[in-house]
Parts: sequence; structure tokens; C-alpha cells
Amino acid sequence: MAKANKNTNIITAEQVLLTELSQLIEQSQQQIVSQVNNTLTMLFWHIGTRINKEILQNKRADYGKRIVSTLSTQLKEKYGINFELRNLQRMMQFAEQFADNSIVSTLSTQLSWSHFVTLLPLKSQEAKLFYAQTSATQALGIRDLRKQISTKTFERSSIANLQNTSNHPAIHNTFKDPYFLDFLGLQNTYLEKDLEAAILRELEAFILELGKGFAFVERQKRMIIDGEDFHLDLLFYPGI
Repeated sequence: MAKANKNTNIITAEQVLLTELSQLIEQSQQQIVSQVNNTLTMLFWHIGTRINKEILQNKRADYGKRIVSTLSTQLKEKYGINFELRNLQRMMQFAEQFADNSIVSTLSTQLSWSHFVTLLPLKSQEAKLFYAQTSATQALGIRDLRKQISTKTFERSSIANLQNTSNHPAIHNTFKDPYFLDFLGLQNTYLEKDLEAAILRELEAFILELGKGFAFVERQKRMIIDGEDFHLDLLFYPGI
């Protein structure tokens, strides 16, 4: 029996060692990928900046088109498909739209080149920076970033901030994930009380479907934050 326990202890120790080494290897792999992404993104930014500067100094549109096409052919032949014409044009757009080197240096440690390519078609510079910073802070992948853009998170957050008449930092820019409320069946124009009532109806139906275990506390619950009065539309919580 003692021998069996000893073997079990050896196996357990080996498993622990394997787990620790696996974690070290995976952490190193992640760091390498992050460093490669950072280096590649900054390389593309510098290439785009240099080409833009050359074209701007020459001040000839035909020269700009010719030099970009020629450079693409030469660089692609020497360094591969990363430097095909379309990608070279993206580098130029990238350098023009994200002109601040310090911002790019910071974001490139957390975002890949594909993140920036996804942001290039956006018309608003403010939106580009919003989605870039959101992707960095929330560690969003490309799919999640595209979802944020398609659901107009920036636009809806901006509207929410404009409608917020208080400058209190505790509630400004609080709503990070705006939602479409078409399912409520409201008309194009409606009062806040209509919205509240419609949401309450949907919540009530949803909670009833879940069964027991939820407690509805109060509507328009008064909250005092730093001496200022605020009212929560609905307050409820799940039971234990």
C-alpha cells in the first residue's frame, strides 16, 4: 500500500511539473506573438509614413501612383505578399489616419494589424480611437470588434452621453454595451415612461419564465451618490 501511495505521489508531482512547464511555454508563446504583432504593426506604420512623406514632398499625383505600384512590385518580390499593392495602400491609410506615433506604439502592444485594418473604413476618427481603445482594454478579437462596429456601440454610447445631463464621473460613459430595443414594439417617438413600461413588461415575462428565485425591489429607486440624487428605473436581484 505504501508503495502504491509513493507511485501516486510521483505521478502527481510529474503532473504538477508538466502543468507549470506548459504554462511557462504558453506564456512565452503569447509574448512572442504579441512582440511579433507589435513589431509588424509598427513596421507597417513606418512604411506608410515614409511613403506618404515622399509623395507629399513630390506633390505630383501621377508620381504617387507610379511610386506606390513600383515599390509594391519590388517589395513583394523581395519580402513576400505582405507588400502587395492593396496592403501597401492600407499602410499609407494607417499612417495617415493614426498619425500619432505614441498612440500607435501603445495600441500595437495589444492590437494586431488586422484590428487596425478593420478600423480603417470608419469615417470618424473619434470612432476609430474609441473602437481601438475598447478592443485594447477589453481584449477583443477581430470578430468581437466587428460586432461592436456593426451594432454601432460608439454611436449609441455617444448618444447616451449627450442625453446624460449630469457630469458626475460615476455615471458618465457607464453604458458600455448599448442594445437595440426594436423587440419592444415602440413607435419612432416615445416617452421615457413608455420605454420603462415596455422594458418592465418584457422583464416580467422573462423572469416569470425563469421561475422562482428572483425578487423585484422597486421602480425609480432613489440612490444618493456624493450628495446627488439619482433614480434607478428598475431594481431587482436573483435570490439565493
